[in-house]
Amino acid sequence: MAVQQWFESLKAAKKTCILQDGRRKVHYLFLEGKEMVEEYDHKTHELLVRKWREKSALGAYSQWQIEVGEMPPPVVGVLQNDFLKENSSNPVFMRKDTKTSFQWRIRNLPYPKDVYSVTVDKTERCCIVRTTNKKYYKKFSIPDLDRCRLELNESALSFAHANNTLIITYQKPKEILSVEEELQKELKSLKTNSEGDVECKTQ
Repeated sequence: MAVQQWFESLKAAKKTCILQDGRRKVHYLFLEGKEMVEEYDHKTHELLVRKWREKSALGAYSQWQIEVGEMPPPVVGVLQNDFLKENSSNPVFMRKDTKTSFQWRIRNLPYPKDVYSVTVDKTERCCIVRTTNKKYYKKFSIPDLDRCRLELNESALSFAHANNTLIITYQKPKEILSVEEELQKELKSLKTNSEGDVECKTQ
C-alpha cells in the first residue's frame, strides 16, 4: 500500500533534528538523494514549513521548493532596486496546515464569498478555485495525497472568506492522520540538538 511505502521511506531516511527559535527542525535525506526539511511548532507540534530539494544529474542542488509555509522575505541588498518587484496587491497563495486538515490561504482576494467556487478534479488530481467574475483562477494539487495515492474527496473540501483572504480547507483522510501520528512518535525518539543549521550537511 502506497501509504505504508511513504511511511517506510520516512523511517528509512537519514534524519537530523535541531531545536531552534521555538521550532523543531527536521532534515531528511532520502535514499534516492532527495532532501526534505520540516519545521514544527515545538509546543503544539503543528507543521509550519515543509520544503524539498534534490541534486541535478551534475550534482548541483536545486532551489528549495516550498510545499507548506511561506517563502522567506527576500534579502534586502544594495542591488534590490535593480530587480522587478511583485505587486503587493497581487493574490498570494500559501499553504498552512492544521492538525486535522490541509489548509490554503489566498490573500488579496477582495470579492464576496458567493463569487468563489472551489471544486475537485479527480481526473487531474487537483483542486480548482474559480471566480464568477473571471478575476481569479487557480489549480493546485495535494502532494500528501499524491505520495500516498489516495483519491480526492469533494466532501472533504470547504472554504471561507474573511479579511480579503480565501481560506480553503481539506479534511485529512484517516490514512494521513495515522501516518502523521506515527511520524511524530518517530521524531520524538530522535536526539535533538539545541543549535546548528537546519540545512544539516550530510556526507
